[in-house]
Amino acid sequence: MLTDPIADMLTRIRNAIMVKAEKVDIPASKMKLEIAKILKEEGFIRAYKIIKDRRQGILRISLKYVDGESVISGLQKVSKPGRRVYVGYRNIPRVMGGVGIAILSTPKGILSDRVCRQQKVGGELLCYIW
Repeated sequence: MLTDPIADMLTRIRNAIMVKAEKVDIPASKMKLEIAKILKEEGFIRAYKIIKDRRQGILRISLKYVDGESVISGLQKVSKPGRRVYVGYRNIPRVMGGVGIAILSTPKGILSDRVCRQQKVGGELLCYIW
């Protein structure tokens, strides 16, 4: 049993990038699937798919590389089980001057910082990706 499945997902992606793996397998959940959708929309990964398993399923993420270097240069978990971080839409930070993204859990679902500003909605700040 994991206490923080999102941190586990980010760690698996970070480890796969360090060894230049093409794909990474992560135990699937709805929240992880939504984060993978955002990463695909923002151009940080090539693709993702759900592989049916007996119990929970596996989320397979295909990582994206340009000239041998990963598109993702950093991942940081912000809100943790011991310290939740909430922000209003006016206070959503810009990651690396707008190069990266922040992913938030809002009443409208899991959204990127850009979409949160457009819809004027805040929420729990999950992670930064740049």
